[in-house]
Amino acid sequence: MAGSAITIPRVLIVAGSDSSGGAGIQADLKTVSALGAYGMTAVTALTAQNTRGVFEVVALEARFVARQMEVCLEDIGCDAVKTGMLATAEIVEVVAETLRKHRPCPLVVDPVMIAKTGSPLLDPRAVETLKKMLIPLAAVVTPNLPEAGALLGRDIKTLDQMREAARAIRELGPENVLIKGGHLEGSAVDVLFDGKKFLEYRAGRIPTKNTHGTGCIFASAIAAGLAKGKTAPESVAAAKEFVTAAISDGLALGGGQGPANPMFSRGTDG
Repeated sequence: MAGSAITIPRVLIVAGSDSSGGAGIQADLKTVSALGAYGMTAVTALTAQNTRGVFEVVALEARFVARQMEVCLEDIGCDAVKTGMLATAEIVEVVAETLRKHRPCPLVVDPVMIAKTGSPLLDPRAVETLKKMLIPLAAVVTPNLPEAGALLGRDIKTLDQMREAARAIRELGPENVLIKGGHLEGSAVDVLFDGKKFLEYRAGRIPTKNTHGTGCIFASAIAAGLAKGKTAPESVAAAKEFVTAAISDGLALGGGQGPANPMFSRGTDG
């Protein structure tokens, strides 16, 4: 009935736009929608990109990023927030300030720094701001190996080093650290650390180049789980299954790395 109250988990996505639709807010919205949540967006940057690379980035004014967040939080509210590409130190700062002001709900920080094609997506000067202002607010922070290495200033190449990195990043203040091991050889293993114990999530490696957007999909699926009231370990486990299926059903589009597919056919809501 028109105007009737609807109860649905709400996820606010603060990230950049991918003009090719494979990553960024486009992948985030597809993911949370597929998982039965309602997605809102605060766009941080516009990119001209395709499966071959990122050709131009236009960051939005930090003030306007905060404004997008505020109007959504004040009217619709949220059950989880997910951040992705933040582009500049100024945007990182206003995002952190807005979240501290509203203290809305669990935060998933995907510290997007470099595209799969190697293009930079975060000003190097913003890394310290990310570490000091945003990561400490996170319920879950989800760096891959290059991102964890950039945060810590060292290479991470083994499972033991992943555990050490998770422990070191946990000292920055987040509740949980998920180190994604997709860059390792062998099975795809991710390590979650809550300050006391380590959990490992494993999946067979899928031989495909169509993996564009997997980090965005994974983090957004975690946010959708948290929005539904799941614990961090439960949300990560469900998100791991989801992103593995999205990779398995990846789309061979374009001449480069095609996108993973969060709109794959599935029988449950995850």
